[in-house]
Amino acid sequence: MPAEIKGLNEECGVFGVFGVQDASQLTYYGLHTLQHRGQEGAGIVSTDSKELYQHRDRGLLAKVFANPNELKRLVGDAAIGHVRYGTSGHNSIANVQPFLFHFHDGDVALAHNGNLTNAVTLRRQLEDDGAVFQSDSDTEILIHLVRKYIKEGFIPALKKSLNIVHGGFAFLLLQKDRLIAALDPNGIRPLCIGQLENGAYVVASETCALDIVNAKFIRDVQPGELIVIDRDGLHIDHYTTNTQLAICSMEYIYFARPDSIIHGVTVHNARKQMGRLLAKQYPIDADMVIGVPNSSLSAASGYAEESGLPYEMGLIKSQYVARTFIQPTQALREQGVHLKLSAVRGVVAGKRVIVVDDSLVRGTTSKQIIKMLRHAGAKEVHMLIASPPFKFPCFYGIDISTRSELMAAHYSVSTMKELIGADSLHFLSVENLIKAINIPDAGDAPYGGLTVAYFNGDYPTPLYDYEEGYLKSLNEQEKRARKELKS
Repeated sequence: MPAEIKGLNEECGVFGVFGVQDASQLTYYGLHTLQHRGQEGAGIVSTDSKELYQHRDRGLLAKVFANPNELKRLVGDAAIGHVRYGTSGHNSIANVQPFLFHFHDGDVALAHNGNLTNAVTLRRQLEDDGAVFQSDSDTEILIHLVRKYIKEGFIPALKKSLNIVHGGFAFLLLQKDRLIAALDPNGIRPLCIGQLENGAYVVASETCALDIVNAKFIRDVQPGELIVIDRDGLHIDHYTTNTQLAICSMEYIYFARPDSIIHGVTVHNARKQMGRLLAKQYPIDADMVIGVPNSSLSAASGYAEESGLPYEMGLIKSQYVARTFIQPTQALREQGVHLKLSAVRGVVAGKRVIVVDDSLVRGTTSKQIIKMLRHAGAKEVHMLIASPPFKFPCFYGIDISTRSELMAAHYSVSTMKELIGADSLHFLSVENLIKAINIPDAGDAPYGGLTVAYFNGDYPTPLYDYEEGYLKSLNEQEKRARKELKS
């Protein structure tokens, strides 16, 4: 295990609906649109007001529900679903959500996107109190806390529990008579509410999942909110008012679909603006601009428009390969780059090429892309990254919980340029990233209502279980830097 705790981080997608026939079918469509958020497992729990029904398994959604009878079995007019990407722990069915818990006073299902920063401590305390965990996912902690305080009533127990767990989280809970949604006090993970024509409500990680089921966007779930949807409609409550918006900037940079709208900002527009500002920051004399498919195409088009250079299709992506960032091992990531991308020789041969990518994390993809383009005959390859250098870990639900994995945490930009084999390497500044996204409801929140800790180390919350390991890694980094300077 590395210096820091290797967290049970998940970048996942959640979807829930209440008050519509064939709710599980609708949930399937919603999850299909959120498949980019996780490909290791999927599941749906539904209710007909009497019982809760569950089906979950490892693999893509289409594989999990390859037998149509599994979906038909999930009867009822309310359901929640989940697509999972687990970064550690076992990729076993025990960790696939939604979890379903049976209690004498009523069953409850739970789905979660995010990561709890005090999960290790809480789990130990709960186990010492007699709790028995069925999975090694941090998600299960919430339900054990709720049971601890259940004598106060379910909603009061839930509110109390939500104030005890910390980190980035979007929770969906389903009981036989209601659907409940809750978002962390910083709104780090996205969550939104939509409404169907019949008045039924939908809750989802991204608005693209509302679009697929023809739900009209109503509002984003705000930090610290507890939303209850039942037969009487939508009820907005709070478990805390000590909140401050700090939505994960990586949602806009990489994770969310370009057609999603998060806190009033269309992801495609934000990415395009990142590209424009990158072109202003670093104008380069070249023959063409190409984007790395698919999440970098918006930024690349913005760069091309601002620079006046032609935007070409120099890289082709196979549509049948999952994202390499979302591959659990380094060897698989490297193999995955070759499987998913190929250079277009007839476009890049003999040309000075600007490659725009959304991020540079481990450096694996950038290195392979540059090698590929040179092999296809490119004369120069300039790598421009539409986000700042990723120097610090994420503890809120992205697969980077240690600094050891981050190229920019160990090397200067000039050294990174040499390591990946580029003619030049440039990154968007933190200021321009904030300017490009420009969240309208950020108010006076720091960094324009974004979490930019991955770039500047300024985390919006205490790190709890991760603090000791994180500080240790920073000290080791400083020692290495001093040693390099001396030599």
